[in-house]
Amino acid sequence: MRAKEACYVLSFHTTADAIAFEKKAGETGFPGRLIPLPRAISAGCGMSWKLTKKEAPEQMQELLDSFGIEYEEVHELVL
Repeated sequence: MRAKEACYVLSFHTTADAIAFEKKAGETGFPGRLIPLPRAISAGCGMSWKLTKKEAPEQMQELLDSFGIEYEEVHELVL
């Protein structure tokens, strides 16, 4: 069983936004991966982007905004 760790989870309004984010993240080297939306979050399209707090760049919010892709919210969870 994987040890739980503090992470950020980005929820998206639509699946298209989640897929576009995955593509942009791959192009720019933004850390993390696409996962099903955790049960603790009841919003969005059912897909989310997870990155650990260790992986998170210092200027994460600026990078997210520079992608030009709508996301719903950044959640802090332990998964």
